[in-house]
Parts: sequence; C-alpha cells; structure tokens
Amino acid sequence: MSPRYFFVFAMLWLCAVSALAQERQPEYQLGPGDTIRIMVFQNPDLTVETRVTENGTISYPLVGSLRIGGMTIPAAEQAIARALREGNFIQQPQVNIALLQNRGNQVSVLGLVNRAGRYPLETFNTRISEMIAIAGGISVLGADTVILTGMREGRPLRKEIDIASLFLESKLQDDVVVAAGDVIYVHRQPVFYIYGEAQRPGAYRVERGMTMRQALVQGGGPTGRGTERSLRVYRRAANGAMEALSPELSDLVQPDDVLYVRESLF
Repeated sequence: MSPRYFFVFAMLWLCAVSALAQERQPEYQLGPGDTIRIMVFQNPDLTVETRVTENGTISYPLVGSLRIGGMTIPAAEQAIARALREGNFIQQPQVNIALLQNRGNQVSVLGLVNRAGRYPLETFNTRISEMIAIAGGISVLGADTVILTGMREGRPLRKEIDIASLFLESKLQDDVVVAAGDVIYVHRQPVFYIYGEAQRPGAYRVERGMTMRQALVQGGGPTGRGTERSLRVYRRAANGAMEALSPELSDLVQPDDVLYVRESLF
C-alpha cells in the first residue's frame, strides 16, 4: 500500500472510531417528575402528555400503566410500541416521545456561583466542571474548592473537589461524573484582613501561595507612617486561642489571618 493510500485509510479509520465513540455516549434516561408528549403516527387520539410517576410508570391509553423510568427515550418508544402491538391495538405502531420537562434528573448548584439553581442532566456523563460552567462559573467571591454531596449505590457521598487543580495540576481524575439528585455547593473563598497603617485596610481574598508581602500589596502597602518590618499577624490556633505572630514577608498567608501594619518608630 502506497503512503498516500495508507494515510487516507488511517484518516477514515480515525473518523470511524470517533463517530463510534460519540454514538456510545450515554443518553438521557427518563426519571420521576419528567413530563413527556407521546405521539403515534397516524393515530392522533393517542397523542398524550403525561408525567413519569415516582415509581417510574406512566398511564397510557389502551395499555394502562407502563414502566419507562430509567429508560432512554428510544427505549421508551420501543416499550410503548411493543405494548400497543402485543395488545393487538396497532399492528405496526410508530411511536415518538418528546421530553417537555426534565424534572427527574437534575443537579442543584448552590452557593457562590453566578447562576445558582437546579439544572437538568442531558446525558449521564456530565462532570462537575461542566455543571459549574452551566451555572455560570464560580463568582468572584467563591472558593476554588467545591463540595459535592449525593448518593452512590445507596450510600451517602460527600467529596471536596479543587476545581482549579483539575486544570492547573492535571488532576482530571477528580472531575467526577455527577448523578441525579447531587448537590454542588460553592463556599466563599477564604479571606484575610489587614488594618493599621495600610493604604487600603479591609478584607481580601486569599490567593494560592499568597505570601505576607503579596498580602501587603493587596492592601496598597504601608502608609507613609507605616513599615513592613514590624508586621504582626493574629491567627487562631488549633485550640481556638488567638496568637500574635511576627511573620517573615515570605511566609504564607492563612485563611482568616489578621495583618496589622504597625507605625514606624523612625
């Protein structure tokens, strides 16, 4: 085989593999609370809007109660068609289902995101980073670490996930697939406080790897009467007591640190 034909063959093979991979992605599964419209070709009397009950069933003319919860839409279409055919109601039914409201498979995104709310799972391979994006991303005051709660195999799940590290440190294995009923909570980003002879006293976000020197810069640096040489930090110890420390400018800032820029004596 010539190099040219080998190249063409390889490209065709890659395209076929890619198409198969896309076809094998999980489809949406109907769940309790979903509202659907069922239509049967050339049988307008069988057009019905119905809701999937908590036990996964629907009530449909002629066939009565039918369980479709957990099925994909094509599988549910086949199940209804089979029930109509086996009941001798229609010989070759062509059934189509339209999803009107997705209530059964939703994930709640709460806290400091730009659009908190409940969002439907359109496929069953949606990852936590995608749900954060659907909710508009983490807000300016939101933390990089989010909390995921839900149920897996009948057991409660609680997992803290550092969203930034998924990409900064290539920890893509932590980008878990979410499931119906999951709750994603984004807490506020830890802050530090600066006061005294600082240009801009106040509360500021603790950034990754932030040093005392960088914290001073966030506060605008010392005033003309202040000095960075006599910086004090008030930090809560493990026993709950407040400690007064004299840090180096290269030391890391910790959440809820209180930095006091003292007045220069000279």
